[in-house]
Amino acid sequence: MRLSGRKASRSTRSWAPPQRIVLYSLLGLNAAAFIIQLVLTSWNRGFVLEYLGLSDGGISQAYAWQFFTAPLLYNNVWHFLANMLVLYFIGRDVEAIIGQRQFLFLYLFGAFSGELGHLFLMPSDCVLFAAGGGIAAIFVAYATILPELEMTTLLLFMVPVRLKMRRVAQIALLGAVALLLFDRTGSVGHSAFLGGAVAGWFYAHLLGFGRTSLFQRVLRQRRVKEARLRSMSADQFVAEEIDPLLEKISRCGLPSLSRRERRLLEQAREKMLSQTEP
Repeated sequence: MRLSGRKASRSTRSWAPPQRIVLYSLLGLNAAAFIIQLVLTSWNRGFVLEYLGLSDGGISQAYAWQFFTAPLLYNNVWHFLANMLVLYFIGRDVEAIIGQRQFLFLYLFGAFSGELGHLFLMPSDCVLFAAGGGIAAIFVAYATILPELEMTTLLLFMVPVRLKMRRVAQIALLGAVALLLFDRTGSVGHSAFLGGAVAGWFYAHLLGFGRTSLFQRVLRQRRVKEARLRSMSADQFVAEEIDPLLEKISRCGLPSLSRRERRLLEQAREKMLSQTEP
Protein backbone atom coordinates (compact mmCIF):
# COMPACT_ATOMS: atom_id res chain seq x y z
CA MET A 1 0.00 0.00 0.00
CA ARG A 2 1.39 3.39 -1.01
CA LEU A 3 0.60 6.33 1.23
CA SER A 4 0.46 8.73 -1.71
CA GLY A 5 -1.84 6.52 -3.77
CA ARG A 6 0.36 7.08 -6.82
CA LYS A 7 2.37 4.61 -8.81
CA ALA A 8 6.11 4.76 -8.49
CA SER A 9 7.92 6.31 -11.43
CA ARG A 10 10.07 4.07 -13.61
CA SER A 11 12.98 6.40 -12.93
CA THR A 12 12.62 6.02 -9.16
CA ARG A 13 15.56 4.22 -7.67
CA SER A 14 15.17 1.82 -4.81
CA TRP A 15 16.87 2.76 -1.57
CA ALA A 16 20.32 1.30 -1.12
CA PRO A 17 22.82 1.61 1.71
CA PRO A 18 25.60 4.14 1.08
CA GLN A 19 28.57 2.80 -0.85
CA ARG A 20 31.82 2.74 1.07
CA ILE A 21 34.20 2.72 -1.86
CA VAL A 22 36.97 4.66 -0.11
CA LEU A 23 36.73 2.64 3.09
CA TYR A 24 36.83 -0.73 1.34
CA SER A 25 39.61 0.48 -0.94
CA LEU A 26 41.72 1.47 2.07
CA LEU A 27 41.02 -1.86 3.74
CA GLY A 28 42.04 -3.73 0.59
CA LEU A 29 45.13 -1.59 0.05
CA ASN A 30 46.32 -2.12 3.62
CA ALA A 31 45.67 -5.87 3.47
CA ALA A 32 47.55 -6.23 0.18
CA ALA A 33 50.45 -4.11 1.47
CA PHE A 34 50.67 -6.20 4.66
CA ILE A 35 50.86 -9.43 2.66
CA ILE A 36 53.63 -7.95 0.52
CA GLN A 37 55.41 -6.78 3.67
CA LEU A 38 55.28 -10.31 5.11
CA VAL A 39 56.79 -11.73 1.93
CA LEU A 40 59.55 -9.11 1.80
CA THR A 41 60.30 -9.50 5.52
CA SER A 42 60.67 -13.27 5.20
CA TRP A 43 63.06 -12.66 2.29
CA ASN A 44 65.09 -9.77 3.70
CA ARG A 45 63.93 -7.80 6.74
CA GLY A 46 66.84 -5.39 6.36
CA PHE A 47 65.48 -4.32 2.98
CA VAL A 48 62.14 -3.35 4.55
CA LEU A 49 63.82 -1.44 7.37
CA GLU A 50 66.29 0.42 5.17
CA TYR A 51 64.23 1.19 2.09
CA LEU A 52 60.53 1.09 3.00
CA GLY A 53 60.26 2.27 6.62
CA LEU A 54 60.65 6.00 7.26
CA SER A 55 63.94 7.02 8.88
CA ASP A 56 66.32 9.95 9.09
CA GLY A 57 68.87 7.88 7.22
CA GLY A 58 66.45 7.33 4.36
CA ILE A 59 65.66 11.04 4.19
CA SER A 60 69.37 11.90 4.10
CA GLN A 61 69.73 9.44 1.20
CA ALA A 62 66.79 11.11 -0.60
CA TYR A 63 64.57 8.02 -0.37
CA ALA A 64 61.45 10.14 -0.94
CA TRP A 65 59.29 7.07 -1.58
CA GLN A 66 59.49 6.23 2.12
CA PHE A 67 56.83 8.87 2.78
CA PHE A 68 54.46 6.74 0.68
CA THR A 69 55.57 3.22 1.67
CA ALA A 70 55.88 3.76 5.44
CA PRO A 71 52.12 4.46 5.96
CA LEU A 72 51.44 0.93 4.66
CA LEU A 73 53.81 -0.91 7.03
CA TYR A 74 52.90 -2.68 10.28
CA ASN A 75 55.01 -3.88 13.19
CA ASN A 76 53.22 -7.22 13.50
CA VAL A 77 49.97 -9.01 12.77
CA TRP A 78 48.31 -7.66 15.94
CA HIS A 79 49.14 -4.11 14.90
CA PHE A 80 47.54 -4.84 11.53
CA LEU A 81 44.39 -6.46 12.94
CA ALA A 82 43.80 -3.71 15.51
CA ASN A 83 44.13 -1.00 12.87
CA MET A 84 41.81 -2.76 10.44
CA LEU A 85 39.14 -3.20 13.13
CA VAL A 86 39.28 0.50 14.02
CA LEU A 87 39.31 1.50 10.36
CA TYR A 88 36.23 -0.57 9.58
CA PHE A 89 34.01 -0.07 12.63
CA ILE A 90 34.82 3.62 13.20
CA GLY A 91 35.75 4.52 9.64
CA ARG A 92 32.37 3.52 8.24
CA ASP A 93 30.63 6.00 10.58
CA VAL A 94 33.12 8.79 9.89
CA GLU A 95 32.85 8.25 6.15
CA ALA A 96 29.05 8.39 6.35
CA ILE A 97 29.20 11.66 8.32
CA ILE A 98 31.81 13.64 6.37
CA GLY A 99 31.58 11.99 2.95
CA GLN A 100 33.98 9.83 0.97
CA ARG A 101 36.24 12.59 -0.37
CA GLN A 102 36.76 14.24 3.02
CA PHE A 103 37.26 10.80 4.56
CA LEU A 104 40.10 10.09 2.13
CA PHE A 105 41.69 13.50 2.76
CA LEU A 106 41.42 12.90 6.51
CA TYR A 107 43.18 9.54 6.24
CA LEU A 108 45.99 10.89 4.04
CA PHE A 109 46.42 13.99 6.20
CA GLY A 110 46.70 11.81 9.30
CA ALA A 111 49.17 9.44 7.63
CA PHE A 112 51.61 12.18 6.62
CA SER A 113 51.14 14.11 9.88
CA GLY A 114 52.02 10.95 11.77
CA GLU A 115 55.26 10.71 9.81
CA LEU A 116 56.16 14.31 10.59
CA GLY A 117 55.41 13.71 14.26
CA HIS A 118 57.77 10.74 14.28
CA LEU A 119 60.58 12.74 12.68
CA PHE A 120 60.26 15.48 15.31
CA LEU A 121 59.73 13.28 18.37
CA MET A 122 61.84 10.16 17.90
CA PRO A 123 65.61 9.48 17.70
CA SER A 124 67.29 9.47 14.31
CA ASP A 125 68.03 5.72 14.42
CA CYS A 126 64.34 4.82 14.95
CA VAL A 127 62.48 3.44 11.90
CA LEU A 128 58.79 4.22 11.50
CA PHE A 129 56.16 1.76 10.35
CA ALA A 130 53.53 4.49 10.08
CA ALA A 131 50.32 2.63 9.31
CA GLY A 132 48.69 4.03 12.47
CA GLY A 133 48.78 7.71 11.48
CA GLY A 134 45.73 7.67 9.24
CA ILE A 135 43.86 5.40 11.64
CA ALA A 136 44.64 7.75 14.54
CA ALA A 137 43.27 10.68 12.54
CA ILE A 138 40.00 8.85 11.89
CA PHE A 139 39.77 7.71 15.51
CA VAL A 140 40.30 11.19 16.99
CA ALA A 141 38.07 12.83 14.38
CA TYR A 142 35.31 10.42 15.45
CA ALA A 143 35.86 11.38 19.10
CA THR A 144 35.71 15.06 18.11
CA ILE A 145 32.53 14.64 16.09
CA LEU A 146 30.74 12.42 18.64
CA PRO A 147 32.45 13.10 22.00
CA GLU A 148 29.47 12.02 24.13
CA LEU A 149 28.90 8.72 22.35
CA GLU A 150 29.29 5.83 24.79
CA MET A 151 31.59 2.97 23.86
CA THR A 152 32.07 -0.38 25.58
CA THR A 153 35.75 -1.14 26.17
CA LEU A 154 37.50 -4.01 27.93
CA LEU A 155 39.47 -2.96 31.01
CA LEU A 156 42.62 -5.12 31.12
CA PHE A 157 41.05 -6.98 28.16
CA MET A 158 38.61 -8.67 30.57
CA VAL A 159 36.18 -6.28 32.30
CA PRO A 160 33.70 -4.42 30.05
CA VAL A 161 33.49 -0.70 30.86
CA ARG A 162 31.31 1.95 29.21
CA LEU A 163 33.13 5.18 28.47
CA LYS A 164 32.33 8.23 26.42
CA MET A 165 34.21 8.48 23.18
CA ARG A 166 36.21 11.51 24.28
CA ARG A 167 37.45 9.56 27.32
CA VAL A 168 38.49 6.65 25.13
CA ALA A 169 40.46 9.06 22.93
CA GLN A 170 42.12 10.65 25.97
CA ILE A 171 43.17 7.24 27.30
CA ALA A 172 44.57 6.32 23.89
CA LEU A 173 46.56 9.57 23.79
CA LEU A 174 48.01 8.90 27.25
CA GLY A 175 49.03 5.42 26.12
CA ALA A 176 50.69 6.85 23.01
CA VAL A 177 52.63 9.38 25.09
CA ALA A 178 53.79 6.62 27.43
CA LEU A 179 55.03 4.53 24.49
CA LEU A 180 56.83 7.58 23.10
CA LEU A 181 58.72 7.93 26.37
CA PHE A 182 59.66 4.29 26.89
CA ASP A 183 59.82 2.66 23.44
CA ARG A 184 62.28 4.69 21.36
CA THR A 185 64.44 2.13 19.56
CA GLY A 186 64.22 -0.15 16.54
CA SER A 187 61.15 -0.20 14.31
CA VAL A 188 58.04 1.39 15.86
CA GLY A 189 54.53 2.27 14.79
CA HIS A 190 53.18 4.10 17.85
CA SER A 191 55.12 7.32 17.17
CA ALA A 192 52.75 8.10 14.28
CA PHE A 193 49.74 8.19 16.62
CA LEU A 194 50.25 11.67 18.07
CA GLY A 195 50.76 13.38 14.72
CA GLY A 196 47.77 11.57 13.26
CA ALA A 197 45.66 12.43 16.32
CA VAL A 198 46.46 16.13 16.00
CA ALA A 199 45.60 15.97 12.31
CA GLY A 200 42.26 14.29 13.04
CA TRP A 201 41.33 16.87 15.66
CA PHE A 202 42.34 19.76 13.42
CA TYR A 203 40.56 18.37 10.34
CA ALA A 204 37.34 17.74 12.25
CA HIS A 205 37.38 21.36 13.45
CA LEU A 206 37.98 22.58 9.89
CA LEU A 207 34.80 20.74 8.91
CA GLY A 208 32.88 22.51 11.69
CA PHE A 209 32.77 19.75 14.32
CA GLY A 210 33.90 19.87 17.94
CA ARG A 211 33.99 22.69 20.42
CA THR A 212 35.13 26.08 19.25
CA SER A 213 38.87 26.33 19.71
CA LEU A 214 40.71 29.32 21.16
CA PHE A 215 41.99 30.23 17.70
CA GLN A 216 38.48 30.17 16.25
CA ARG A 217 37.15 32.31 19.11
CA VAL A 218 39.88 34.90 18.56
CA LEU A 219 39.13 35.05 14.84
CA ARG A 220 35.40 35.37 15.50
CA GLN A 221 35.92 38.20 18.00
CA ARG A 222 38.19 39.99 15.56
CA ARG A 223 35.62 39.71 12.76
CA VAL A 224 32.86 41.02 15.06
CA LYS A 225 35.00 43.97 16.13
CA GLU A 226 35.96 44.82 12.56
CA ALA A 227 32.31 44.73 11.52
CA ARG A 228 31.41 47.05 14.40
CA LEU A 229 34.15 49.51 13.43
CA ARG A 230 32.97 49.55 9.82
CA SER A 231 29.41 50.29 10.88
CA MET A 232 30.42 53.33 13.01
CA SER A 233 29.99 56.85 11.77
CA ALA A 234 33.11 59.04 11.54
CA ASP A 235 32.21 61.04 14.67
CA GLN A 236 31.48 57.91 16.70
CA PHE A 237 34.70 56.26 15.47
CA VAL A 238 36.78 59.26 16.51
CA ALA A 239 35.11 59.54 19.92
CA GLU A 240 35.44 55.86 20.85
CA GLU A 241 38.65 54.78 19.12
CA ILE A 242 40.77 57.80 18.16
CA ASP A 243 40.49 60.08 21.19
CA PRO A 244 42.13 57.49 23.51
CA LEU A 245 44.94 57.11 20.94
CA LEU A 246 45.50 60.88 20.85
CA GLU A 247 45.81 60.88 24.63
CA LYS A 248 48.35 58.05 24.41
CA ILE A 249 50.34 59.97 21.80
CA SER A 250 50.39 63.07 23.98
CA ARG A 251 51.73 61.02 26.93
CA CYS A 252 54.14 58.61 25.24
CA GLY A 253 54.67 59.89 21.71
CA LEU A 254 53.79 58.45 18.30
CA PRO A 255 56.32 55.54 18.44
CA SER A 256 54.36 54.05 21.37
CA LEU A 257 51.45 53.09 19.08
CA SER A 258 51.09 49.45 18.13
CA ARG A 259 50.48 48.25 14.60
CA ARG A 260 46.80 47.78 15.31
CA GLU A 261 46.50 51.33 16.71
CA ARG A 262 48.19 52.74 13.62
CA ARG A 263 45.63 50.90 11.50
CA LEU A 264 42.88 52.56 13.52
CA LEU A 265 44.33 55.96 12.66
CA GLU A 266 44.37 55.00 9.00
CA GLN A 267 40.74 53.82 9.22
CA ALA A 268 39.77 57.13 10.84
CA ARG A 269 41.40 59.04 7.99
CA GLU A 270 39.53 56.96 5.41
CA LYS A 271 36.22 57.50 7.21
CA MET A 272 36.80 61.27 7.34
CA LEU A 273 37.66 61.38 3.64
CA SER A 274 34.63 59.31 2.66
CA GLN A 275 32.40 61.60 4.71
CA THR A 276 33.68 64.76 2.98
CA GLU A 277 33.34 63.31 -0.53
CA PRO A 278 30.15 64.39 -2.37
